[in-house]
Amino acid sequence: MKPRIILFALFASSIFSYAQAKERFVKNQNISSGSAEILLGTVKGQEQVVQMSGTRKIAGIYPHLTTYSQSRKDGKFFKDGHQECGIGGIIPWADNLWMITYAPHKPRGSDHKLYSIDKNMTMTIHAESVGGTPAARMIHEESKQLFIGHYVIDARGKVRAISPSKMPARVTAFMRHLKDPENYVYLYDMENMFYEVNVNTLEFKKLFHDPIPGYHGKGGFTSQGKVVVSNNGEAMSGHLDKPELWQVSKEYTQKSSEDRGCLATYDGKKWEVIERRQYTEVIGPQGVHPTSKGKNDPVWAIGWDKRSLRLQVMENEKFTTFLLPKGCLNNDAAHGWFTEWPRIRDIGQKDLLMDMHGMFFNFPKDFSSQNCRGLEPIGSHIRYIPDFCFWNGKVVLATDEASIQGNPLVGQPQSNLWFGDFEDLKSWGPRNAAGSIYMNDRVEGDVPSDPFLINGFPQRIVHLVSDRPVTFSLEVDRKGNGQFEKYKKIKTGGYTSHIFPKDFKGQWIRVVTDKTCNASVSFQFSDDSYRSSAQEDKLFQSIADYDEANPRSALLFPNAHNRHLSVLSSDGNAYDFDHVTFKFDRLNKEPIASKCISPEASKRWGPKELEKTLREFLTPKMEYSVDEASVILISKENRSIVGQKGNRTVLRLPKGPSVYDNSLSFGHPRMHREVESERMLANIHGTFYEVPFWIVGQAPLYTKMRPVSTHNKQISDFTTWNGLLVLAGLKSNTSPSSRIFNSPDGKTSLWLGGIDELWDFGKPVGVGGPWKNTKVKANEPSDPYLMTGYDQKTLILESDKDCTITAEIDIDHWTGFHPYKTFSLKAGKKKTFQFPDEFAAHWIRFKTDKEIKATAQLIYE
Repeated sequence: MKPRIILFALFASSIFSYAQAKERFVKNQNISSGSAEILLGTVKGQEQVVQMSGTRKIAGIYPHLTTYSQSRKDGKFFKDGHQECGIGGIIPWADNLWMITYAPHKPRGSDHKLYSIDKNMTMTIHAESVGGTPAARMIHEESKQLFIGHYVIDARGKVRAISPSKMPARVTAFMRHLKDPENYVYLYDMENMFYEVNVNTLEFKKLFHDPIPGYHGKGGFTSQGKVVVSNNGEAMSGHLDKPELWQVSKEYTQKSSEDRGCLATYDGKKWEVIERRQYTEVIGPQGVHPTSKGKNDPVWAIGWDKRSLRLQVMENEKFTTFLLPKGCLNNDAAHGWFTEWPRIRDIGQKDLLMDMHGMFFNFPKDFSSQNCRGLEPIGSHIRYIPDFCFWNGKVVLATDEASIQGNPLVGQPQSNLWFGDFEDLKSWGPRNAAGSIYMNDRVEGDVPSDPFLINGFPQRIVHLVSDRPVTFSLEVDRKGNGQFEKYKKIKTGGYTSHIFPKDFKGQWIRVVTDKTCNASVSFQFSDDSYRSSAQEDKLFQSIADYDEANPRSALLFPNAHNRHLSVLSSDGNAYDFDHVTFKFDRLNKEPIASKCISPEASKRWGPKELEKTLREFLTPKMEYSVDEASVILISKENRSIVGQKGNRTVLRLPKGPSVYDNSLSFGHPRMHREVESERMLANIHGTFYEVPFWIVGQAPLYTKMRPVSTHNKQISDFTTWNGLLVLAGLKSNTSPSSRIFNSPDGKTSLWLGGIDELWDFGKPVGVGGPWKNTKVKANEPSDPYLMTGYDQKTLILESDKDCTITAEIDIDHWTGFHPYKTFSLKAGKKKTFQFPDEFAAHWIRFKTDKEIKATAQLIYE
């Protein structure tokens, strides 16, 4: 169907009254794939996209709802300072779903937009957009207005904006006013600036510029006569931190190595620091629509330190601490940038939904210190989720998918929404998590620890370490009423562990030692229902298996010069995959890298690199090696992050089929790529892994990786684009479908889906270890071998001499390796050890008491 162009006039009352003329482009593919439509208008003298509509839906994602950091007709990305386009806030209001996007650091505004989506999935870009770095949203009950970023929207959808040039702020929270909540709200920003805004006139006054320590302001909420605010990092540049303006003691400048971020209160007269730890969400039971009826409600604040998640509950102006495990380690950086924005929100269920560190939790609406039952894990995820809500009968997740900050493999930033059901969240990643109460910390005898969540995890083990003989008493709150009873006493003078029985019942657990010591107490939790690889057949049946001949492979690049996806097939053809029609447009010649990548990325490369074709620029290289024992990976991360020296760590990972030992028919598959903002997805020897960053553009933290799924496919490249996960490397006889898109010449194909469908490939599996017929020196530890995230684990040991081999495990990423079990071996005799189902650790290594030729192999299945 040829595009239709429609010109029409508009009445002054139209929501597009700012547009001088319009063009409507209607582009269809076919009924099964859906259609999309773009409306253009003149905005501030420039032709821009002003409305998008469509019916195409893939894996809960409507591609036409993709947001970009610019709305130009030609789709070209060119502006500095616009390297990110996360969706900072979403909220139902005035019959629509409203949302805002953010730049990385633009307190005075940017080209980012205010959007509304109606129930027909038509998305409007509002002319009043002022951009910036917003994430705040709150419904003001008395005036019946939505406050979202710099915008105020009445019950009919009329938009007013506060100019960010007049009120510069990276708006992160709105709160009810302590003295005049009918006429004012508080506004809090990422630099800790604290304003009050008149809800009627929108006049504003800055009350404090930087009242508290820490940086990267996050949540805020008012209850019990106090405002509670949080920030989740430390300023990387000294000029951003202003102790001379603090409203608390300057003694907080004398911080320890763990003092980062802040949770604080303000009672209208005095500021008080509650804790110098990294906190994000601060909310109460009424959520984003607080009223006077909730003026004495509890306040919940969620944060973390290196050990675990930290949940603070304020009741009667006093705080109680709870600890929870982490699903991943993507958010842990000291600067706090990688947590936009964990939330606790209503999604139309009995419980609220909490998202933190890559894991969803059910969060009871009446949670308090004495009514703390029912908080439990739902499952893990890969998506970077700044906000979520319930709208039009669906759970809606916002994302921050493609940032170009330190990421040369995306041309322009973009993000989208996911629409689905609550039950879908349970079908993504497993309930795997880990966390600690202590990490080689000084522990006072006979003093109970903070309670640690144990409810809802099917398989549970606790690792215990002390520097002297002590007795650990484990105490359990079975009913979630704050009352603890004795469960078990465990004596140790070093390392030991305890596996909780399958029928163990309890909500929270805490630890008491009988004497003062240095101790580590680390929990590892895992699921008991991993997804089998046999379940992935239908969804991924078109992707070429590892032994498939002649796959349709390609390299992929989301362009900067338009919104299309560059597809470079292995036979030398080049295409643009159209972002509206989802059709291939074959190019006459290979695109040049400098024409496709962003201006930001261009600054990092010399002229020789930029003169390359895009294909040359994108071609992957082998970045790991393989020996007889396993995959060998050199991690170049800065080890000072965990208090160690160096920036080169040899790691070992499981093997898949031997075909991955060398290049495939099309060359090397891409090993890693940033497919969700500020974290890496790695594809190594047939398995996908998630890998955290510490600083964007620097080496990822492979020591803190977690496996996602084993695919054993010939995936030549992968990326996120238009809100979708795109995989290349399909079978040559693939038929088109709502997921499969073939080029008209039959030379290449693409698979499209959602990022969290990667779990559907099936659980991670593989075989390997640090040794296989390897000459080993006495008392010299092997390289670490990955253990976290795998289901059934079997160890096979063999030696050419009688010897003793000790298995050592990393239980927390920080305190080193601890002896788990010692095995006595006879020369030439294999010893097989089946780890208990509940056993879990991050890494494992081995040592022997003699110089031998040894095998230490682990089978994960």
